[in-house]
Amino acid sequence: MSVKSLENLLNLKGDGGLGDIIQHARDMGELVSVLQSCLPEDEAQSVVAANIRGDGELVVLASSPAWAAKLRFAAESLMTAARQTGTEVTSCTVRVSRN
Repeated sequence: MSVKSLENLLNLKGDGGLGDIIQHARDMGELVSVLQSCLPEDEAQSVVAANIRGDGELVVLASSPAWAAKLRFAAESLMTAARQTGTEVTSCTVRVSRN
């Protein structure tokens, strides 16, 4: 595969290709950092991943059922933190990550 073909495949300009997927992964990583910053350190480490769906639902993945239960109590704080990214968040769901 030529360098030019690889550049086209990894198109980071946001007009198709893997660039959109790469950008979405970066955005999700930034969202996790924002969410972790609003939590105590032990709870912050339990956040495995997060995403905001098109309907405004914040989905947070926790590392265990026990941490998921604790994070559910922090749903309002998580939504407030997620809104700081400029995204409209209407609800929060916490699920357990299946490693």
